[in-house]
Amino acid sequence: MSFIKSKLIIPGITLVIVLAACGSNSGAQNSGDSGEDSSESKGTIDMAQINWAENIAVSNMWKVILEEKGYDVNLKMLDMGVIMQSLASDDLDINLEVWLPIQDKAYLEEYKDDVFFSEATWYDNAKVGLVVPKYMKDINSIDDLKANKEKFNGEITGFDSGAGTMEVTKKDLISEYNLDYELIPSSEPAMITAIGDAIENKEPVVSPLWSPHRVFSQYDLKFLEDPKNVYGQTEKIHHATRQGFADDFPKVSKWMKNWKMDDDAVGQLMTYVNDAEEPIEGAQKWVEENQDLVDEWTTE
Repeated sequence: MSFIKSKLIIPGITLVIVLAACGSNSGAQNSGDSGEDSSESKGTIDMAQINWAENIAVSNMWKVILEEKGYDVNLKMLDMGVIMQSLASDDLDINLEVWLPIQDKAYLEEYKDDVFFSEATWYDNAKVGLVVPKYMKDINSIDDLKANKEKFNGEITGFDSGAGTMEVTKKDLISEYNLDYELIPSSEPAMITAIGDAIENKEPVVSPLWSPHRVFSQYDLKFLEDPKNVYGQTEKIHHATRQGFADDFPKVSKWMKNWKMDDDAVGQLMTYVNDAEEPIEGAQKWVEENQDLVDEWTTE
């Protein structure tokens, strides 16, 4: 959901196991988009999935769309560090979420020669920053955190340690604002639970968050002003693929570049996915109700 990282350090054996689970270059094992009239699968696409609400929503949405078009789609739940390594080594086909120009800048710089980063964007109004509950009337800027360390126990409640936003917060924001705070990693669901618990008890809590995110429809939260502009202003969400993906799947590559969503579309999709028993069921409902938009993306 937004995101600069240092290189993820994973023991060699673990990385081998994870990448083996991703499978070898799927594009090389199929005939790509050709065979439009064939009843056989048009190929298998290994798609990254990250345990972030919007990513779960859009990855399941594309699984529904592509499987209706005759492709097989395997969703691989991984963190950003492993995702980028896997794209670079052709062990993964596509990652739907790269936030630029700030949050995933480090990944772009590290992998620009080995991974295809699309210039096309599917969401153009993303925002990243620290949030607090709106009832904290005296905390309106990141500068306000310094004098209120005791209220927050000197802690920023975070999510996945491999996410770009976590790295921006840890390496840039804390030093730029000279905050004597510790960034506590966990997971997105754990962070949202911690925010909810704090709000239920009217307690202080500060966390790095991003929009679009369904949490803003659940709780009254506000972004803190960022006068040093550490998180940047508007972020745009791109997709990235392994090199050669467009050759193996030219139609899918074109559809991904056509893909555009606004606040209403993303919000409705995330709500459907969150409310369903299984994410794929919510995604299926959204695709059925928004077929005209899907047709715009997947025009031949």
